[in-house]
Amino acid sequence: MLLQLPTENIPIQEISIHKNVKLFIKREDLIHPQISGNKYWKLFYNINHYLEGNPEKPYIITFGGAFSNHIAAVSAVGNLAGVPTLGIIRGQELEHKWRDNPTLLFAKRNGMNLKFVTREEYRHKEKLTEFLQQEFPDALVVPEGGTNEEAVAGVKMMLNEQTKDFDYLCTAVGTGGTIAGISKFCEENQKVIGFKVVDDASLESKIFELTLKQNFNLIDSCFGGYGKISDENIRFINDFKDKYDIPLEPIYTGKMMQKVFELIEEGYFPENSRILCFHTGGLQGIEGANLLLEKQNRNLII
Repeated sequence: MLLQLPTENIPIQEISIHKNVKLFIKREDLIHPQISGNKYWKLFYNINHYLEGNPEKPYIITFGGAFSNHIAAVSAVGNLAGVPTLGIIRGQELEHKWRDNPTLLFAKRNGMNLKFVTREEYRHKEKLTEFLQQEFPDALVVPEGGTNEEAVAGVKMMLNEQTKDFDYLCTAVGTGGTIAGISKFCEENQKVIGFKVVDDASLESKIFELTLKQNFNLIDSCFGGYGKISDENIRFINDFKDKYDIPLEPIYTGKMMQKVFELIEEGYFPENSRILCFHTGGLQGIEGANLLLEKQNRNLII
């Protein structure tokens, strides 16, 4: 087994807010220095089951954008396992610029091959997947973001005795695998809130197909759109780090926590509620975000 269960519980930190609710964050970002947060769990069964099958020509293929946490994590897994990897990257214009991109440079240093495709080609990932499976019949093709049934099963590991006593379980939502796992395996009395950072009207039905439960609620947390970073996002992330000594990245966890704070101010949660937010990692994305912010002469994420 390549990816191991942690020997100690992932820490849960209280966020002191002096309100009529209790707020906590589970530091899944600390699980591994390179395979961070929910990516570790979404890959856990995908990778382990694949390698346990002793494929004749092992090869791990997946999809992602320029600053994808998933691409970074899969490249690190491949490097750790000594298995070649291929990343199908959205945006052909990146083909001659990848050395300027910290995420893609990290992936290349881990030995990942990169294939750049147009955004139009990328939209038809199902067709690309068929071609790849024909070309590499022994390969494991992991979907974008790692979301599939194996990923949902892995996310179950984010829940344990420590998480049972919370009323609300909160996570950022991109492709939906993490919230599906939390929804499927949480306690019957717990409510699950997904903070949606993408504008995708089909997400709710995709999540329901994976969990078959209706105990989750999606709240728009795009703050201008996927990958968009406002000055208010930066201010919140930097203030949060300064006050609680917990780093957040601007695409997922930063937006989730900012929205959670807004909901608390609005009285969304009943009095004495115990709220647990999952820190899903992805801190590698801060370096790329700061490169873009620097070009725009804006404040950086500390």
